[in-house]
Amino acid sequence: MVGQLKARKAAAVVLQMIKEGKIAGRAVLVAGPPSTGKTAIAMGISQSLGSDVPFTTVAGSEIFSLELSKTEALTQAFRKSIGVRIKEETELIEGEVVEIQVDRSIAGGQKQGKLTIKTTDMETVYELGTKMIDSLSKEKVTAGDVVSIDKASGKITKLGRSYTRSRDYDAMSADTKFVQCPEGELQRRKEVVHTVSLHEIDVINSRSQGFLALFSGDTGEIRSEVRDQINTKVSEWREEGKAEIIPGVLFIDEVHMLDIESFSYINRALEDDLSPIVIMATNRGVSRTRGTNYKSPHGLPVDLLDRVIIISTTPYNPEEIKQILSIRAQEEEVDVSVDALAILTKIGEETSLRYAANLITVANLIATKRKSQTVDVEDVKRSYSLFWDANRSVQYLSQYSDNLVNDAGAATLGGVKTIANPAAPAQAPATTAPVPSTTPATTTASGDTMDTTS
Repeated sequence: MVGQLKARKAAAVVLQMIKEGKIAGRAVLVAGPPSTGKTAIAMGISQSLGSDVPFTTVAGSEIFSLELSKTEALTQAFRKSIGVRIKEETELIEGEVVEIQVDRSIAGGQKQGKLTIKTTDMETVYELGTKMIDSLSKEKVTAGDVVSIDKASGKITKLGRSYTRSRDYDAMSADTKFVQCPEGELQRRKEVVHTVSLHEIDVINSRSQGFLALFSGDTGEIRSEVRDQINTKVSEWREEGKAEIIPGVLFIDEVHMLDIESFSYINRALEDDLSPIVIMATNRGVSRTRGTNYKSPHGLPVDLLDRVIIISTTPYNPEEIKQILSIRAQEEEVDVSVDALAILTKIGEETSLRYAANLITVANLIATKRKSQTVDVEDVKRSYSLFWDANRSVQYLSQYSDNLVNDAGAATLGGVKTIANPAAPAQAPATTAPVPSTTPATTTASGDTMDTTS
């Protein structure tokens, strides 16, 4: 990571407290302008925690869905961030395979067999059923392999090949691993640790064949009664020493997009016994809280702000921008000249870091088109002229505001100003009654009057 030393030091303290389990049920707010590395700090915490600690990332806009209510989506996000480490003892058979005998019936009945397995101290023969024979065939177990068999599930794990059989073949594959023949008893007890999240337990117990929903993602609404029963059971396991609660991390990006009901739920959830560490990120200043008419710092309610500890980020200086752009160019495998990197740094300083980083790829394509392996100044200038940043776009809008459609739907087209909602046309003035003609008229024989004018 580059820059943000104060924010990184604060994040390191938070990370240490997370590892020691001293900050469970707390909230951290990372606040700062756009393009100052707020999400990068959260991702750095995630990488430092390792794979055992659950880390869930959601955006503020993901909470609003037609399929799930806001509270259900937040509840699932919270419970995904709480891990349960379950310990159980299993019986294993570990040894070197001496011989495998398989008897196949001529009539096509079930297969039967015997497995001779040994350690340095003892040797035993086991009867094999059809499933075990198929598992041995699937794992391609042969005499001389060192295997581990789980008696409860029947799972066979191939640990490697015994050193005593290292000269059985003239040539071996590079993947062949040689291990010592196990010592002592064939059967031994081993403690196995499984780490799952509370949400996974919820889904499995919410319906029949609920584990299939873990793969499809169609979990739906989970009843609160199911969660209460699971919480009670997990608490029992915790007291008996069978399970251990791992408070994880829930990272909510763009937290200002949540509304007042969601903030109220987070307030209550932070007081729960089973609560993760909540890290929130926002780039808002004093803005309106969604669902209300009042403004508050960072767009969060004051009662929630009182609970959080705030880490602030500041804009990068030119040297840090240059270093970040250099790292980005290396990641994208783009060779940028020194002068071009200096111009990109200047662009990032005057516009935004994201815009300057996006120009790297565009400039590389322009350089490739002119058959150059290095991005030079002219490539950066051409990409800068082709693709605008936000400031130039605002200037364009100000200059040609009359030609663009405004909020009322009006615009100037071909020098004629159009009106979006024209008023109803005025009624045409009533025409005067026709003046009777003074031309003399003659009367026909039938009595009709006839005009004699030509």
